Amino acid sequence: MVTSLKNDPVPDLDRFRLRRFVEEMLAEGEIEVIEEPIDLADVAVRMDGNEKAVLFKKAGPEKAELIGSMTGGRRRMAKAFGVEPQDLLAEVNKRLAKPQEVIEIASAEAPVQEVVVTGDDVDLTALPVHLQHEMDGGPYISASLDYVVNPETGWTNTGARRLMLRGKQETGIDLVAPSDLKAIYEKCASKGERLSVAFTVGAHPCDHVAAVMRLPVDELPLVAQMRGATLPVVKCVTSDIRVPADAEYVIEGYLDERGHVEPEGPYGEFLGYYGVMKQNPVFHATAITRRKDALFQTSTISGEHIGWTDTTQLNAIRAEVTVWRALQTAVREPVGVNITTSSGGSFNVRIALRQRVPGEARNAIAATMGSLANSKHVFVVDPDVDIFDDAQMDWALATRFQASRDLVVETGFRTLPLDPSLGGKRIGAKAGFDLTLPLGERALEHTVPKSTISGDKTHDTVEAALVDGPKPFGALMAAVGSKDGRDVVLALDELRQTGRLRRVDGGLYGLADA
Repeated sequence: MVTSLKNDPVPDLDRFRLRRFVEEMLAEGEIEVIEEPIDLADVAVRMDGNEKAVLFKKAGPEKAELIGSMTGGRRRMAKAFGVEPQDLLAEVNKRLAKPQEVIEIASAEAPVQEVVVTGDDVDLTALPVHLQHEMDGGPYISASLDYVVNPETGWTNTGARRLMLRGKQETGIDLVAPSDLKAIYEKCASKGERLSVAFTVGAHPCDHVAAVMRLPVDELPLVAQMRGATLPVVKCVTSDIRVPADAEYVIEGYLDERGHVEPEGPYGEFLGYYGVMKQNPVFHATAITRRKDALFQTSTISGEHIGWTDTTQLNAIRAEVTVWRALQTAVREPVGVNITTSSGGSFNVRIALRQRVPGEARNAIAATMGSLANSKHVFVVDPDVDIFDDAQMDWALATRFQASRDLVVETGFRTLPLDPSLGGKRIGAKAGFDLTLPLGERALEHTVPKSTISGDKTHDTVEAALVDGPKPFGALMAAVGSKDGRDVVLALDELRQTGRLRRVDGGLYGLADA
C-alpha cells in the first residue's frame, strides 16, 4: 500500500542513501579507498579476494566514483541493520514482523530524479560498468535491483538481477533461474506484451536484503520493513513503477515481448564457476535518472574467494531466514543458523539447537533439506558450539560424530544446476550430520573445559565449603576466595592426612564422614 505525501514533512532522504552508509563504513575501517585513477579493466582484480569494500575515486576515463562489495561482508551487512554480525538473522526476523509505511513523494523532491536523461540521450555505456571475469560475455551492471509491477496483482516485485551491456540502450538479463520476475515476464511475453521494469543502482544494503527475499508479498513494503522505517518512493518518468526516491541511480525501461531469444553470458557465477551462455530476454533502457553527485555501485559475484562476495553474503542471510522459519515448526528450541558463504551462501548449513526430546536434531536436518532447495549438507550442534567458528565446528565433527550412527543421506532432491558435482543431472543427494551429544548426556567426558573460575566467596575454610557437599577444585577456590590455588592444595592435603578427604564421581572433593 503506497500513500501519497500531502501535508506531512518529507522524510530524511539521505538517511538510507548509499553514500551516507559508505561514509559510515569508511569511519569503521571497512572500506579500502583507491585514490589514483584506475582503468575499468583493473577494477575487478582490486576487489577479488578483498575482505573490505573498495571505493574507487576515479574509475575509467570519466573519473567516476564507484563503490564495490558493500554487502560482501557480514559485519557491513550487520552494521546496516544496526547490530553485530551474530545478531543479524534475529534483527532481520524482527523487522519482517513489523509493518512499515510506504509514501510517494513528488518528482521535484526525489533526489534520484535530480538529473533525468531520456530517449536517444540514454547511454548505458557512459556508466562505469566494468568486466568482472575474463570469460564473461561482456561488462555487467551487477548491483542492479529490479522493480516490476505484477499486472495480475498490482503488487511490486523486487529482486537482484544482472544486466550484460549490449549497446547504449540494450542489455541482456538473466531470467533462467526460478524467480517471480521470470514468471511475471513469461506471462506477458506469452501475450506478446512488453514488461516495464526499473533498476536501482546504488542502494542501501537493507534494500539488497529485501530484494533477495522470496516471500509472497507486495515487496515495496518489504523494503520498508528491512529498513525499519518509512520508505519514500517516486514514480518513474517513463512508467508507473514506484522506486525508492533516495537511490543513487535508476535505469528505466522494458523487457521486450520476444521471450528468451538472445544470447546472454557466459558469466562467473556465485558458486565460483562459470555459468554457460544462455538464451535470455532483452532489456531496453528508456531513461536514466540519478542524483547530481550519484555514486555508482558494483557487486562482487564470483572468483577464487566467493565467501567475500556480495552474492554469497546476500544468499546466506536469505537462506538463514528460510531455514529459521522451517525450524520454528520442526523443533522446539532452535538457537541459531549460519550458512557458510564459502559454500555459496546456501550449500553448507549450520544449526544450533537445544534439544528437548530425542530426535530433534534429525527433525532439524529434515526440515532444512525440505525448505531450502540449495541446501546440500546440514550440520546440527548443541548450543555450546559456536556455529560461526570454523574451528569449533571442525572440533564438533571430530568428537561428536560417528558416521555409522549420525550420518543422514537422502537422494532424489531438486538441486542447483550450477553444482558441477551433479554431472549434468537435475536431482542430487543431501547429507545431514548430527553433531549433538546424546540427550541428557553431560558426563565429565562430554563437558567442555573452561578456564574461568566463577562464584563468590562463601566460606572461610575449605573444610567449611565441603560441609555443603562435594565440589571441584575450581569451585573450592571460589568458595574460599582463593586467587592462588596452592592454599587450597595445602588445606586438602591436611584433610587427606587425617583421613577425612574423599574423591567422588567426576573427581569432586568431599568429606569422608559426610
